[in-house]
Formats: sequence, structure tokens, C-alpha cells
Amino acid sequence: MKKETICVVDDDLVYQYTASKMLKGIDTVSDVITFSDGEQAYNYLQDHLDVKDKLPGIMFLDINMPFMDGWTFLKIFKDLKLKLAKPITIYMVSSSPEKDDIERAKKIPEVSDYIVKPITRDIFKEKIKCYFSN
Repeated sequence: MKKETICVVDDDLVYQYTASKMLKGIDTVSDVITFSDGEQAYNYLQDHLDVKDKLPGIMFLDINMPFMDGWTFLKIFKDLKLKLAKPITIYMVSSSPEKDDIERAKKIPEVSDYIVKPITRDIFKEKIKCYFSN
């Protein structure tokens, strides 16, 4: 059975913990890496560009974070993604069901979907299943 590393980028440490616990309980997840802002995630990806095993297949990216938010991360990710050893499926995550944010996310080709928190284990499973079926 194929397994994949999942990345959670969110400044809420409680959310990071609960998301990691839920994800680690899914049999197709090999590892979960977490970052508290977009800059940390970007630096990690840049440091592991060509190390396929270290790169996540899926990223759950929060919009509102200090230092570097999700929107800024996506702007600079456009250039970085071309250099990565494998593609990363990105899901925008927010507690905001605002139409403007949802529409903005839909216009960004790097974003596969927009998910409003709270995220359940079933939603995580569904997104991971979609990843493996593509």
C-alpha cells in the first residue's frame, strides 16, 4: 500500500496537534510534518527540493498566520514548485467561510480545494483518497 507524508502549516498549535493525531491514524499516511507559518514551510521545501522522500505529497495550508500567511506562501511557491522533486497537492484551510477568500483560492492553480475548519478525520481521509486516485 502506498503511503504519503502530509504537511500541516498552521499557527494554531492545538490544531496542529489534533490534525497530526487524526492524520497519523490514517493508514495511507507515513509521516506528518508541521510548521507554524508559511516561511518555515517554504524554507523546509527549499532545503529538501530534490529529496523526494522528505517532501510532502499533500499540504494543508492555513490562510491567516503571522510572519508569512498562506497567500504569501502561494505567491513564492509558484517558482519553487518547478524545482521540487515531486508535486505537492495544496489544500487551503481556514476558519473563514468568506466568499472572497474562497473565490481568491479558486483562482490560484496551485490550490486544489478550500476547506473550512474544523476539519474532521473523514475530510482528511477524503482528501488523501483523492490524492491517491489522481
